[in-house]
Amino acid sequence: MEEPEMQLKVKKVTDKFTESMYVLANEPSVALYRLQEHVRRSLPELAQHKSDMQSWEEQSQGAIYTVEYACSAIKNMTDSSVYFKSIDSLLKHAIAMKDQLNSVQGRSAVAQQAKTPPASS
Repeated sequence: MEEPEMQLKVKKVTDKFTESMYVLANEPSVALYRLQEHVRRSLPELAQHKSDMQSWEEQSQGAIYTVEYACSAIKNMTDSSVYFKSIDSLLKHAIAMKDQLNSVQGRSAVAQQAKTPPASS
């Protein structure tokens, strides 16, 4: 056989062999096997990520609830300033009335002592 003819035959054989290997490598059952291997390797890590994310979500929800509760408490405190002002006003009024009562009682005690003669011993 001549060399160019031999090279042509070798090229045809290698092309057929390459094509067969390509078909075999891309056969659906091989693709499913590769997919299964990928899932088997990836699934534990993905499950751990899911667990971590759920834990972080629970912590976030707790923090959000705490912040919302604190904001509500602060809003209620600012809304109650009207009541504190009213209480302050009532306390000032009560103190003024007590002072007034004390001064009236002090005058009446002085007046009674002036009316009553001192007892002789």
